Amino acid sequence: AMLHDVGIIYTNAPKLGCYGDKHYLCHGYIGRQLLEKEGLTKHALVCERHVGVGITAEEIKNNKLPLPERDMAPLSIEEKIICFADKFFSKNTRDLMHEKPVGKIRTMIAEYGEDKLKTFDEWLSFFIRA
Repeated sequence: AMLHDVGIIYTNAPKLGCYGDKHYLCHGYIGRQLLEKEGLTKHALVCERHVGVGITAEEIKNNKLPLPERDMAPLSIEEKIICFADKFFSKNTRDLMHEKPVGKIRTMIAEYGEDKLKTFDEWLSFFIRA
C-alpha cells in the first residue's frame, strides 16, 4: 500500500508537487518498472493495476491512452484491496485526510462506463458490506 503511487514522481502533476514529463495515467506502470528493478514483483503489479478500477488493453488501444497496451486490471485480492481503498482518498494535500463519500466515488467512476461502476459496486459489497 505504501508503494502503490511510487511512480507518480515522474508524472506532470504540479498540484501534487510532481514535475515529470509523463501523463498522470502513467504512474502505475512506471511504479511497476521501478519496483521490478528492486525485485518486488508482486508489489510492482499492485502499482500497475490500481489505476481507476483497472484498465484493459482494449481500452488502452481504443482510447489511445499513453500506456503499454496490456491488461492492467487488479487480479489478486491484494491488488483489489489497494485499488478499492485508493478511491477513498486524494493525493491533494488539501484533501489528504478527508475520506471521499461513496456517492462521489460512484459518480466519478460512472464517467468511465457502467462496467467500471459495476466493478466498484461489486468491491463495495465485498469489502464493506460483507
